[in-house]
Amino acid sequence: MSPRAIIFSIAALLVLIVAGGSIYTVRETQTVILTQFGRPVGEPVSEPGLHFKTPFIQEVNRIEKRVLEWDGPSNGMPTKDKTYIEVDAFARWRIADAAIYFVALRDERSGQSRLDDIIGGEIRAAIARHELIEVIRSDKARTLKLDPQAMGALSPSANLPAVQRGRLEIEKDILAASAPKLTHLGIELLDVRLKRVNYNGEVLQRIFQRMQSERQQIAQRFRSEGEGEAARILGKKERDLLDVESTAYKQVQQLKGDADAEATRISAEAYNKSPQAAEFYAFVKTMDTFRRVIRSETNLVLSTDSELFRLLKNAQPKP
Repeated sequence: MSPRAIIFSIAALLVLIVAGGSIYTVRETQTVILTQFGRPVGEPVSEPGLHFKTPFIQEVNRIEKRVLEWDGPSNGMPTKDKTYIEVDAFARWRIADAAIYFVALRDERSGQSRLDDIIGGEIRAAIARHELIEVIRSDKARTLKLDPQAMGALSPSANLPAVQRGRLEIEKDILAASAPKLTHLGIELLDVRLKRVNYNGEVLQRIFQRMQSERQQIAQRFRSEGEGEAARILGKKERDLLDVESTAYKQVQQLKGDADAEATRISAEAYNKSPQAAEFYAFVKTMDTFRRVIRSETNLVLSTDSELFRLLKNAQPKP
């Protein structure tokens, strides 16, 4: 190549390098801050498109404009009633003032670290000011509906206290306390939520044992009431059965008595139709008495004027 071509190529390359170093793009989701020797220069650039800067001297620093997520670590902390729980929370935030944010924190990693400190501390303070039931229940409008009999079987310490505020109000308190502490960092805190609340592993087994004991109390009360009801039903059954048997026995005896009376009346009416019939009736009854009284091994002593002996005395020997 000729020297002129080489010089032209080098010049063109230098122009491309200079042009490439002086042009940068800004996306819709970003804000750009130019720094010169590490210090911000000019105003933040948020308009999307191509922009120019001083090559080799100024650097492009991109700041996210979209809503960002903070997912804090799960931390153990005590409640007001000294119950240790593990709280896992998350938040939504955005960079409201890119210039202030860049000066204070520079990048997103530093912002997440500062959020850990501020929001985590406010969560710990809010949990310590409230009892466990306030953290678990979403709001005081939701009431826990239990069977009154089941609630009566529980020990007094097992009865749930009334909820005064609820978790939603606690989250609002955390947001209200954390947001002002982030304003001077150029951060706007949009929302804070408690994602998960778990018992601490050290007390979880005791909680399970307490729940089992309470359920056993309820079950034992139901069993006792069932046994009492079964005894009452069986007692009523026995009384009804005895009443039915006694009524039936009374009716049977009454029917037997009526039948015997009717049979006696019929017999008396039949044997009283004539003197011979009456005499025959007396004879039959006497013979019936002999059959019931006299046995083969019976020794009978009778006086001569006895009614029983009268028939024997008048009996004729068999020829």
